[in-house]
Amino acid sequence: MNFDMSPRGRDYLNRVNAFIQNQIEPVEEQFWAEVARTCPAGDWRQWQVPAVLQELKAKARAEGLWNLFLPDEALGAGLSVQEYAPIAEATGRSLLAPSVFNCNAPDSGNMEVLWRYGSEMQKERWLMPLLAGEIRSVFCMTEPEVASSDATNMQATAVVEGDEIVLSGRKWWSSGLGDPHAKVIVFMAHTPDASKGRHEQHSMVLVPIDAPGVIIERMVPVFGEYDAPHGHGEVSFNNVRVPLDHFIGGPGRGFEIAQGRLGPGRIHHCMRCIGAAEKALELTIDRGMQRSAFGKPLLSLGGNRERVAEARIAIDQARLLTLYAAWKIDNVGALASMTEISAIKVVAPNVLQQVADMAIQIHGGAGVSRDVPLTAFFAQARSLRIADGPDEVHKGVIAKVELARRGYSERSLAKAE
Repeated sequence: MNFDMSPRGRDYLNRVNAFIQNQIEPVEEQFWAEVARTCPAGDWRQWQVPAVLQELKAKARAEGLWNLFLPDEALGAGLSVQEYAPIAEATGRSLLAPSVFNCNAPDSGNMEVLWRYGSEMQKERWLMPLLAGEIRSVFCMTEPEVASSDATNMQATAVVEGDEIVLSGRKWWSSGLGDPHAKVIVFMAHTPDASKGRHEQHSMVLVPIDAPGVIIERMVPVFGEYDAPHGHGEVSFNNVRVPLDHFIGGPGRGFEIAQGRLGPGRIHHCMRCIGAAEKALELTIDRGMQRSAFGKPLLSLGGNRERVAEARIAIDQARLLTLYAAWKIDNVGALASMTEISAIKVVAPNVLQQVADMAIQIHGGAGVSRDVPLTAFFAQARSLRIADGPDEVHKGVIAKVELARRGYSERSLAKAE
């Protein structure tokens, strides 16, 4: 295997880095300050997106730095997962950059779903406006009343009645729900069918956000922050009716589609974590060398140099493991890369959490303020250890694969217990 970037991938990475340095970094602090002024905490009905974001997106699109995640040369950059991975890392250094390049979650995952599984009608109505950055989307999977680490616990339903799908249930941690540009929801729910297996009774359905019966209840804060103007919300579906052609791929294909969505998406998340960890480490070194205590630079006190070294080792290990997972997805597909995908989902957020925590400690009081992005990086890492499957579930997947390699099946495990 070879982790060297292709000339095309290197060109995109160089241009993305230059755009972040020259266009995004000079205005990012101003952007978040304006968000703080114009987006009342929790009251998503009044949230506004600062105009500078649309200006940056127009510049990025004009430079061809647009939809870089999509492996389709006509609609995106046509990069492989491995080629895109270092670009995702670069954007992870900034809290704003993924949105600027139209590579932000959950839109990127939702766009990939529509690109891979959507009908021509669905692509025309929702994919093309998403690819153009004209609208945003929401993903609804997690539910407040069940242990969502086991997605088959899902209580929300998508039931066929005549020529309609009737949706009922309550979702939360619905990413993007507070964005004023959000127009469509990808809703995952149980579609009961006794003739099918437990992983063939769930569906993904496209729901206009203004459909009758869709009620946004509230935005849910993460460590007290509402992530405006994007948000993660709680939403009720009260007998919402949409046409049958709003099923993505047809009823019962929800888990199949979810696995196709989450494989590359986890690469993106993990590489952004690595980019954030690199930024946190840089901030740590600069702060530790510029500040002194007891007559010495902070980095010369209390084992801080060793902590810097440990951070470098951990970041590089996480990057190599993630690049390996990306290479494997490109070469043998996501289903054959389950161990590697689960491994990076555990490793990368944990590395970011550890490095961000170290950086906060070195910064002292400044570290827990909004003057530096460290609390946002920490919240990102801690949240990702739960989102898209908690650490424990992914470790379970890895263990299951390892045991199977030695000939131990689920049945033999059950007998041993």
